[in-house]
Amino acid sequence: MNPATHPARRAALAARARAGRWFGLAALLPLLTGCKNLELFNPMGSIAEQEMQLILVCTGLMLLVVIPVIILTLYFAWHYRESNKEATYAPTWSHSTAIEVVVWTIPCLIVVVLGVLIWKSTHALDPYRPIESDKAPLRVEVVSLNWKWLFIYPDHNVATVNELVMPVDTPVAFKLTSESMMNAFFVPQLGSMVYTMPAMQSRLHLIGHTPGTYAGMSSAYSGAGFSDMKFDARVMTEADFEQWLAQSRGTAEHLGQARLAELEKPTHGAPMQRFASVDTGLFDSILRRYGGMPDDEICLPGEAPGAKTQLVSLAAPASRTAEN
Repeated sequence: MNPATHPARRAALAARARAGRWFGLAALLPLLTGCKNLELFNPMGSIAEQEMQLILVCTGLMLLVVIPVIILTLYFAWHYRESNKEATYAPTWSHSTAIEVVVWTIPCLIVVVLGVLIWKSTHALDPYRPIESDKAPLRVEVVSLNWKWLFIYPDHNVATVNELVMPVDTPVAFKLTSESMMNAFFVPQLGSMVYTMPAMQSRLHLIGHTPGTYAGMSSAYSGAGFSDMKFDARVMTEADFEQWLAQSRGTAEHLGQARLAELEKPTHGAPMQRFASVDTGLFDSILRRYGGMPDDEICLPGEAPGAKTQLVSLAAPASRTAEN
């Protein structure tokens, strides 16, 4: 007698299979403990918080379809198994109006809700849209180099490499470009990711509500040193920010065209650097290098350069909230 066909043997094998499946699931549980360290789901700024909520809401709405489908698939496989002689056998069945209404109406309603939600949040969380605040925004000019990040503070005439510092609860208005190839600027715990491209200028507005040091990175592959293209995004109090500015101005390092040429050379794991002074218009000179033009010089037909209506997304400052 083949032991695999004996009823007792089959029951024992099935029991072992079930135990193996449960053991496998239990073995995966420790991996889930790392979810608390996911930066995208640990926001430290209002923009990141709203984006996380959007992700969770959209995921939940989609799971309204996915979870019932998974449950019903498992139920049908179990209920209509070969050994269940009490299950209804209907080989000629082909249509049910009630089922058709359910399987089409629910997904359509979810798509409509998702469409409205994403339409509103896309405009409310537009990276070009300034953040409404009682405090004046801190201007930062960002240049992606190979393979490092350059941050210029035009209002304070200082610059850093691989170090972004901002006061807590203060909006930060970024202008971004690239010295060579396309890249992507991203601080997951603070908010939106924005691409940088040579001869083009993009904008981003972020704010940090909790002091701390957060991981910044390049989220677009840009060559051999891409994996080392990381920086610290530090959110600190106003007093600490002023102290940091004083420390930066005490370095006696000047960032001009000659020093910029050195920074443009490809490097791996570039260290943090600070510069006490910066050539005026250095960011614009990088932008113009490949035929680009600062967006404050771009105008629509009939407008003068620098007109407030030059870019619709920049014209009306408003609070970037998903409720708007």
